[in-house]
Amino acid sequence: MANVVVIGTQWGDEGKGKVVDLLSAHAKRIVRFQGGNNAGHTLVVHGERFIFHLIPSGILYPDTRCLIGNGVVVDPEVLLEEIKELVDRGIAISPEKLGLSERAHLIMPYHKAIDIAREKAKGDSKIGTTGRGIGPCYEDKVARVGIRAVDLTELDILKEKIRANLGEKNFYLTNLFGCEPLEYQSILEEYLSLSHELSPFIVDVSMELDEAMRRKENILFEGAQGTHLDVDHGTYPFVTSSNPVAATACIGAGIGPKGLGSIVGIVKAYTTRVGSGPFVSELTDDAGNYLQERGQEFGATTGRRRRCGWLDLVAVGYSVRINGINHLAITKLDVLTGLDPINLCIAYEYQGRRLESVPAKLSALYNCNPVYEEIDGWKEDISGARAFEELPKNVQTYVRRIEEFVGVPVSIISVGSGREDTIFCKNPFDDTTA
Repeated sequence: MANVVVIGTQWGDEGKGKVVDLLSAHAKRIVRFQGGNNAGHTLVVHGERFIFHLIPSGILYPDTRCLIGNGVVVDPEVLLEEIKELVDRGIAISPEKLGLSERAHLIMPYHKAIDIAREKAKGDSKIGTTGRGIGPCYEDKVARVGIRAVDLTELDILKEKIRANLGEKNFYLTNLFGCEPLEYQSILEEYLSLSHELSPFIVDVSMELDEAMRRKENILFEGAQGTHLDVDHGTYPFVTSSNPVAATACIGAGIGPKGLGSIVGIVKAYTTRVGSGPFVSELTDDAGNYLQERGQEFGATTGRRRRCGWLDLVAVGYSVRINGINHLAITKLDVLTGLDPINLCIAYEYQGRRLESVPAKLSALYNCNPVYEEIDGWKEDISGARAFEELPKNVQTYVRRIEEFVGVPVSIISVGSGREDTIFCKNPFDDTTA
């Protein structure tokens, strides 16, 4: 048995979907353990493009079983739309193929209404939420008034929870934000219909994973977003509403810490982020435009243009420490082709002091300047490389410098968008030291 956790080391959008898809070939079960449909994982398989928001990226393999853990907040309508889209494309989705944790919390219409109203009211101070109700749903979870997937199987409880919550939410929406109230009957009818469609998928994910581990099956845990969007460890308050770090795989799937094995940190070869917040290595010049255009940097969920900058190794090193990463996967290395020189951010400068880690104080982070190390670029097309030795010397130097700086070996290198455009230096499932 080998278990692998895949997480992002930056602000999300690192290319986790592709890596999860590749590693799924070696796993029996793939588990999404946190976040919601504010995340989007894009895959290109045999020239076809797939975007997943809730269903784990490993769903495209015929012999895998995909699970949505209790740590995920689920919009039932979005999940059913995603299932339908896959079925329409010839991919069979059944309760034998996909399971939803009975303990996962459900996003309700009032969560989305509150999310949108709050962000609109913030004006220029908005944090860049996707407006999909993720944060308000997590709030209800912590406030112990959330609606869980299992409630779809107990309709009397479902009705009472919707009625009780809607009274409070409507008061909040109408009196604070001046919005129109939501109607109980329409929400009830919608979720009664959804319960009929989703109930067959609802399972005890924790029990299933325990049984799988007893059978020594390989399990892949898939995170969403990135470490620097973590509500505890990210650039707060410009963060998501959950914990995208590796330790959450235990909480969000229902397993003990000893069930984790290798931790794979995904590093985009440069840095991007969507929405507001500090970004020390951000580029607003021609190099930044080059990265944005060549890398097609638009959010898979929102379509928003991503901000681009040089690779921030301070941020990556921080993520290595927080997550206990022992494998790196570098993605979009091919996008850097044609840039010369290339800069690596190896430290921050703040008020005359050199900082080696990301400060928690937002006012300091906003005023940090990057300390760069210059690396020679390359012009060769690297998309055909299938072994590390086939990469041009300057590309090898770039990868080795990343390894040296953060102290973790690079096990996977993506040199293009397709499954086949990948160099495997080491398979994390074969790591017996984890």
